[in-house]
Amino acid sequence: MSEAVATRVESGSGIDLRNLIWVALALVVLIVAIVADNVWALNFLHVMCGVMWTGIDLFMGFVVGPIIRHLPFEARRAVVVKLLPKTLFLMPTLAIVTGTAGWYHARQLGFLDLPWPQYGWVLAALVIVVILTVQGIGVLLPTNLLAYLEMRKPAPDLPRIGHLMSRYIYATAFQGVMQVAIIVVMAKFVTGI
Repeated sequence: MSEAVATRVESGSGIDLRNLIWVALALVVLIVAIVADNVWALNFLHVMCGVMWTGIDLFMGFVVGPIIRHLPFEARRAVVVKLLPKTLFLMPTLAIVTGTAGWYHARQLGFLDLPWPQYGWVLAALVIVVILTVQGIGVLLPTNLLAYLEMRKPAPDLPRIGHLMSRYIYATAFQGVMQVAIIVVMAKFVTGI
């Protein structure tokens, strides 16, 4: 790798902890909506954050990911060290706000008190969101962070990055399937269960 590329990677990228301000702001808005018990606010937060979470996940997994995998290492490295510091804060926040707002909104609308088999749809939504959130925060986030830290090194360990990314590809494929499943479940909620 050329020194110019290495210098740009080292000096122009980093995890900016000031982004925690935006995370805190999003959580404050969520808490205010929950405390106010406002149907519109909880619905808006749930739908907007869910659309963003699902849309970004699917776009990254099925469009950006395959493109990045076919780039030369230097280009892949440049993209990853710029992209990951943003998604590091954005994606977990969207996951947490979506699931939490959805739970409180479902409670407001009486979905938690539905009889069986209608409650099965509520249970399906809960299970899928828990899987998405745990996998996103517990598998995808650490894998991305480890790959990012490795790519920032002056001499990255390419086999280690390859191993991390192979695990990541399977996890994102499963995440995509779960994202489509939650869309099916949410469409059922909107049309009546």
